[in-house]
Amino acid sequence: MIDRRDLLVAATAMTAAASLPQTQSQAAEGSADRLPVRFALNTSTIRGQKLSIEQQVDVVAKAGYDGIEPWIRDVQSYVEAGGSLDDLKKRIADSGLTVDSAIGFANWIVDGDDERSAGLETARQEMSIVKAIGGTRVAAPPVGAHRGDSTPPPLPVIADRYRALLEVGAELGVVPQLELWGFSPTLSKLSELAYVSTAAAHPDACVLPDFYHIYKGGNDFASLGMIEASRMHCFHINDYPADPPRESISDKDRVFPGDGVCPLPKIIRQLIDHGFRGTFSLELFNPDYWQRDALDVATEGLKKSRAVVTAALA
Repeated sequence: MIDRRDLLVAATAMTAAASLPQTQSQAAEGSADRLPVRFALNTSTIRGQKLSIEQQVDVVAKAGYDGIEPWIRDVQSYVEAGGSLDDLKKRIADSGLTVDSAIGFANWIVDGDDERSAGLETARQEMSIVKAIGGTRVAAPPVGAHRGDSTPPPLPVIADRYRALLEVGAELGVVPQLELWGFSPTLSKLSELAYVSTAAAHPDACVLPDFYHIYKGGNDFASLGMIEASRMHCFHINDYPADPPRESISDKDRVFPGDGVCPLPKIIRQLIDHGFRGTFSLELFNPDYWQRDALDVATEGLKKSRAVVTAALA
């Protein structure tokens, strides 16, 4: 006869098993087309080809991505030239794409009250643009906190300022994602990212990590396990070479996933096993890629991004 304690243990085990994320074999079942994550292109990857936002949308769609992560300044240039945000939204949707995130540089973190107020207004304008083209998320990097002539604000202060940014976003229906910058004197560590997003005490608080920036900031990838996977909607995917060394490596040195030394399959498996089901957005700034045909670069980038995720689930 099973006693009450044994019954409770069995029930608890069954509940826990039911709530676990998909195992590797479950996630890998079926074709490679059914990977448990989405793929987007951050348009920095083809920035050097100097394409219009309309051309960027066409390239991303033809390459086969699920979504696009545009730079807001490119959308602003389109509008200044007479373009319509409604038309751009329709072009993106008709191309079968979604706006999974967007890149802006609002100065929300700086100490000066007037400058920070202006930064929040810039953020409002940028998020309004993102919303108008069908997006609901925007990057929130630590702009203003990495000036060489100033001391970054303390983390509790940054958390308050991130909350203020989140409140602006909540008014517009756009979520600012706290972005890791490995070269910044603050928000270069996963621990700082976790602290600020937690201390902001806002239901929309979330983070935007990046494989290269995690490495550049001197982090251990195991620390990703301490961040709730559902709070990572978008994750910048890329790779980096062994040389130049971490201290001198820079954005331009990033390479396609799988072409560097980052143990991507191992880290991605950890992310997926912990429940990550967001978007891997390919973000590169490699000038060698900018010399090539944009569609070829985008296509190769998607193929290699998918390959490392498939390897993670093998």
